Amino acid sequence: MRKTVDFQQKAVFYQSEPISSATKEIWFVLHGYGQLPQYFIRKFNSISNKNRVIIAPGGLSRFYLEGFSGRVGSTWMTKEERLLDIENYISYLNSVADEVLSGVSKDVKITLLGFSQGSATVCRWAEKLYFHFERLILHSGAFPPDIDFSGLGDKLKGKEVYMLRGTDDEFINEERKKEQSDLTKKLNIEIKHIEFDGKHDIHPESLKEIIEQ
Repeated sequence: MRKTVDFQQKAVFYQSEPISSATKEIWFVLHGYGQLPQYFIRKFNSISNKNRVIIAPGGLSRFYLEGFSGRVGSTWMTKEERLLDIENYISYLNSVADEVLSGVSKDVKITLLGFSQGSATVCRWAEKLYFHFERLILHSGAFPPDIDFSGLGDKLKGKEVYMLRGTDDEFINEERKKEQSDLTKKLNIEIKHIEFDGKHDIHPESLKEIIEQ
């Protein structure tokens, strides 16, 4: 007999700068499979400053990347108890947002970015999001096929939506590009595509390009 139980849990997140009256933008950045937020946030050092604060939550499930010791990574979810994991990480991300946005001016521009596995995570979060945001970036990742495309499409209308991918990304092939093309048509929104010379990693120059647009 399978049963569930509610319990209190504590989790960390990382922040690049203090939020102050100088803060004009806040970016929530969600890492990929096997990464940790304290290292992932460093990939945004070139765009982080007192005006643009980066917030990096972390996957709630951590594991050793090789064997039973050594480097640790994390994941947002697996196929095991998948729906429960999604419910839990959305609750966690909402709590992070509550903490970060408390007292923040309504004029502050919010960007949501997901990298690799974090792209599916940020889409599921955005679909149920309670606060306003201006921009969604899927970096080296994709829209998950199981979301409510009609509902998310409505949520994304009038917002900046970007998909970034490297020319040598080992996880993105022609079949996956075709699959994403078919899925994104269901959103019925404009999506700006940026392709850069590189592999499966954050590309700061493409992010700067988006900021300058």
